[in-house]
Amino acid sequence: MPPLSLHVRIDPNSGFCFGVIYAIQMAEDLLDEQGYLYCLGDIVHNDEEVQRLQRRGLRIIDHETLAGLRDEAVLIRAHGEPPATYQLALQNNLTLVDASCPVVLKLQNRIKTSYDKQEKIFIYGKHGHAEVLGLLGQTSNNAVVFESLPELLAHDLPPRITLYSQTTKSTDSFYRIKNELETRGYEINANDTICRQVSNRDKDLRRFAAQYDQIVFVSGTKSSNGKVLYQVCKDTNLATHFISNVAEIDASLFQPGQSVGICGATSTPMWLMEEVRARLESF
Repeated sequence: MPPLSLHVRIDPNSGFCFGVIYAIQMAEDLLDEQGYLYCLGDIVHNDEEVQRLQRRGLRIIDHETLAGLRDEAVLIRAHGEPPATYQLALQNNLTLVDASCPVVLKLQNRIKTSYDKQEKIFIYGKHGHAEVLGLLGQTSNNAVVFESLPELLAHDLPPRITLYSQTTKSTDSFYRIKNELETRGYEINANDTICRQVSNRDKDLRRFAAQYDQIVFVSGTKSSNGKVLYQVCKDTNLATHFISNVAEIDASLFQPGQSVGICGATSTPMWLMEEVRARLESF
């Protein structure tokens, strides 16, 4: 079979956001120092990157394992944690290496302030997501989390609503929800807490995806941000393919001489996208 001679380029705006870069740098520094490190939950929602760090000595644990741990250092990932985790660390003499994203920490503080003022808090976010659990913890789990407008409207809503969002949700969706609630007569205190590094990627990706015959979107299947950004690409360029690793690339999808753009989520490492590029260029 003759070579496909594909013209391949990686989106320069894809790859880790600064919160993830910060967390992974902290983990690598400690792994260099002590050879192993406990991490509460997957450090990033990308299996390939997690496995790379596990080979270096990262030990992923859950909250149940944390409860039985004593006198160790434990990394808090960028998603943040609820207050109960910090209380447990004090009880168990654990040193928390806090790599919570500054954007997430600011959001946690704002929600705690709203809760202390006894406001009725509703959070636009994914049920069970690590960041959302950390946000809920600021309200003693009394805030209401919802994933869509119909889900929100199914609740018996108070006349005044304090609205927050998980940092990686769509800005457009957040404002659509706010406007719809106001149209229905609710008084909304809307707090736009969406990370602009994530939301700006939406526009950048549309421009990038429109330039190529085909798009290969690289992301872990657990990444909420990955699902959103993949859909952005797919809406712009129907010839968009979702993969999690190099082995999932199907050469039969491509035609000789085509241009192919590679992009990914804020949790997708650049080294993985570079591996994808090398594979495509080898066809």
